[in-house]
Amino acid sequence: MSTLFPRWVNALPTMVAMGAFVTLATVAAGTWYWATPDFWEVGYMPKQPGSGFNHQIHTGRLGMDCRYCHTNVEDSHWANIPTANTCMGCHTEQKLAPQFDPGEKVAFIREAYAADESIPWRRVHKLPDYVGNFPHHMHVRAGVSCFSCHGQIRGMPVVFQKEGLGMGWCLDCHRNVEDNIVGPSKVTDLVWAEQHLKAILNIYGPSGRIG
Repeated sequence: MSTLFPRWVNALPTMVAMGAFVTLATVAAGTWYWATPDFWEVGYMPKQPGSGFNHQIHTGRLGMDCRYCHTNVEDSHWANIPTANTCMGCHTEQKLAPQFDPGEKVAFIREAYAADESIPWRRVHKLPDYVGNFPHHMHVRAGVSCFSCHGQIRGMPVVFQKEGLGMGWCLDCHRNVEDNIVGPSKVTDLVWAEQHLKAILNIYGPSGRIG
């Protein structure tokens, strides 16, 4: 006796349910990613006051140590932003060599210094609200390189956010602590740190396991 509908119709409810599940899962995953720092903040590069601050020149070409400007990184929860006084420690006619004289590019620094005002630098890296306590100094003292969180600053004319700074990203490091430590003496040696950490990644892979 012939049936009214073909046999594949019996599987139709299951197929519809599976399709709905895949669609919902895709939407949920997309929404989750869209709501994370990986989508919104990686690459964030706000316009800075005046001519900005060229890390490629200061840390790359001139070889300045990060701690000359960010003086509190080893002692405070927060990495401080340099004051006009700090900038003028180098940008004076007596100390700045003629070949490095930026002329009018640093006029805004001199003006802030003369007026005894702060330079309104715009913050680039900001941890999510759910990270209520991030002890910057403890990470530096433990030997976590600036490179791990901020990228290769030496090559950035304008600093941008390199990593998402989300919870999963933090946990990747905390689950493989030994593979992410360069030692306190190498924290600001960004060239060495990059080579060292990339070599470990090539050996162990993103999961921290060999192979």
